[in-house]
Amino acid sequence: MLDDIVLFVHIVQQGGLSQAGEYLSLPAATVTRRLQRLESRLGQKLLHRSARQCTLTQQGQVYYQSYASLVEQFEQTSHQLNQQKELLSGKLKVLAPLNICHGFLKPMWLSFCKQYPDIQLELILNNQLEDIIKSQADLALRIGPQADSLLQQKKLGQADSILVATPIYLTNAPVLTEPDDLKQHRLIGTTLRNKWPLTHTTSRASYTHMCRFSSIYNDTGFVKYQVADHQGVGLLPRFEIINELKTGELIRVLPEWQSRNREIFAIWPSGRLLSKKAVCLRDYMHNFISEQLPNN
Repeated sequence: MLDDIVLFVHIVQQGGLSQAGEYLSLPAATVTRRLQRLESRLGQKLLHRSARQCTLTQQGQVYYQSYASLVEQFEQTSHQLNQQKELLSGKLKVLAPLNICHGFLKPMWLSFCKQYPDIQLELILNNQLEDIIKSQADLALRIGPQADSLLQQKKLGQADSILVATPIYLTNAPVLTEPDDLKQHRLIGTTLRNKWPLTHTTSRASYTHMCRFSSIYNDTGFVKYQVADHQGVGLLPRFEIINELKTGELIRVLPEWQSRNREIFAIWPSGRLLSKKAVCLRDYMHNFISEQLPNN
């Protein structure tokens, strides 16, 4: 009914049904049908219509005066919001995992804020999967594809999970040349899995190691901390330890073996048109991840 009221106001302001149809890009038959529907709902005739002109009835005059200013305010607000959607400025709310943002993605967030200072980034970090719709966020960063049909998603990249330890730990630990040698080592793991499925990068042979963990966490960040403290071997996504690998703080063990890829996705609610600033960030994340993890 609201759309029909807006149409009625435009009919009056444009001076007729055909003029309103041209202004709103609506067929004449549609304008007539919707006006008749509005009058039927109200039980009152709003316009006297002839071949050449339309004049307000007494009831139509009252109705027009009641709604004309509201329609104008509504359309001005809609216009302003549409303009803001096309600007690289204003608030941009994003949900993202804590660990990957403090590590691998930290320089990306800093450079994005520096390059687009007019975008007010509200970054909500949480390893729990907060509901993007209830939180009214523009975008969310997720590890792994999302099965929710109410969400759209774009793959930003992927990285393998690899076995790592420190040089100091390996100096004082048993030899580690085959996956079966893991039985002789201290293993640091997560509550998410108690076995490590491994694939040989060349032969594609598979091996699954059933783990007995020396320590176990529900957070991969603490797995990294304990492994970096020379206390054992961990299986970690490459993007969570990329800086430690570059500095040599952690080194890869069993380099010919890797675990499953971890995919990184940007998600947003289905049916919602992304603003220009949200598209800008999504593409910025994709470019950064592609540069840092080129084997996507």
